[in-house]
Amino acid sequence: MDGIGPVLRAKAQDGTNLYALRTDTSMCNAIGTIHGGVLTSLLDQAIAIEAWNAAERQPTVTLQMDTRFISAARAGDFLQARAVLRHGTRSMLFVDADLLCEGKLIATATAVMKIVASKEKP
Repeated sequence: MDGIGPVLRAKAQDGTNLYALRTDTSMCNAIGTIHGGVLTSLLDQAIAIEAWNAAERQPTVTLQMDTRFISAARAGDFLQARAVLRHGTRSMLFVDADLLCEGKLIATATAVMKIVASKEKP
């Protein structure tokens, strides 16, 4: 995550992990909004850590991630991502995440994560 600046982590009042990023002009696309790759990276970080915690800190890999862009983010915005485990099996996790700026929904994502057994570590 070093490529997009320091990502901040905190616990919300309900105990969920929050990941935040202060955007800047280096993250903008040609039309002056924050590039979708930056938004997706922050969502992916929140999803990956939620999956890792749900898998009792075993490695997980993303099998599928779908991102929906709802609103534009701009340079200077303080973005916050939060993920929640929706369902889990012995080998798969289904995780949803929201990305907000001052309470406004910017993007959402859903992901299917695979728990990697010790002998399968990449």
